[in-house]
Amino acid sequence: MKIRDRYINKTLRNYTLVVLLIWLSIYSFFNFLGELNSIGQFDYTVLEAFKYIILQMPEVAYKQASPIILLGCVLGMGYLSTTNQLVVLQVSGNSVLKLTALTVRTALIFVFMIIAFGEYIAPIASEEAEKGRTKALGQSFASQNQEGFWIREGGNYLNVEKNIDGNHFVGVTIIEVKSNKITSVVKSEDATFDGKSLKMDDTDIFSINNSTDIDEISLKERNSYNKIVSFDQDLINSLKKEPDELTTRNIYKQIQFLSDNKLNSGIYKVELYKRAIKPITLVAMILLAMLFVFGSTRDVSLGRKIFFGVSLSLSFEMLSRIGGAMALSLDFNPMISAVLPTTVVMVIAIILLIRKSVIN
Repeated sequence: MKIRDRYINKTLRNYTLVVLLIWLSIYSFFNFLGELNSIGQFDYTVLEAFKYIILQMPEVAYKQASPIILLGCVLGMGYLSTTNQLVVLQVSGNSVLKLTALTVRTALIFVFMIIAFGEYIAPIASEEAEKGRTKALGQSFASQNQEGFWIREGGNYLNVEKNIDGNHFVGVTIIEVKSNKITSVVKSEDATFDGKSLKMDDTDIFSINNSTDIDEISLKERNSYNKIVSFDQDLINSLKKEPDELTTRNIYKQIQFLSDNKLNSGIYKVELYKRAIKPITLVAMILLAMLFVFGSTRDVSLGRKIFFGVSLSLSFEMLSRIGGAMALSLDFNPMISAVLPTTVVMVIAIILLIRKSVIN
């Protein structure tokens, strides 16, 4: 790598890290204000509040990666411009496209690092944060998850009245259906899930005979009953979470399960496609901002141009998110709604940058 490339990468890296630090500091400050009302309850001290906030930081950095990296790269290029270093670089044979490509490359390195960090570290840290806070407040972590749920599995339906901790269920009912008719109902007050099957204690099995004019119902009582299921522990753990709180792997598994059972998985598909094109969206945002960084400062100061460029880029990301929501409400293809706006903006920005490069 040339000295020029290393210098530009170092500048962009330093500014991005500064933006990340400031962003997380602002988040921590306001989050701490929100925790003040809880401090003093049971064993929840200031130290526990700080621990909770710190463990939440990886998730914040992951979710806000695009605006953080955008601001860092644009401010770094703005610094090079205000100190006339960009002019020197352009005079020495570095075109606008080449300098933009260097910026995009540095941004992509950051975004892939944060994505990897967010997929593997952030979920663990966030879960530990919630567990620690709940324990310090004297609450039972299991009580936070004691809501029931329904799951359709093939032609059968599973209802759980209380999900204690993802492994222990209370009030389990399995309705087995064949040819659009209920053939049996299995009920148990207590069940354990091992990731592959339900182990139910003191089970009542109601068998329904539909072959006669009047349905005949027979009852069998068992001390234990095992039911093999197609879902796994990850799916159960994700029932209490919104799509943006899940890892990409779990989102993909949710889509597969819902699709196999002919259920609507649109909300998960939108989130999956949004994450898949996240690096491309960031590139489009940076290209938009670079149009202002390399613009003439004859009529408007560079600071104002950078502000307009960043505002336009962030507005584009907001519109992309709105497009995903509209795809759900209008039953539009979520992949097209995620890819099309980004592609159009990127093509337009590249064309304008090429024209600016030729003019310069």
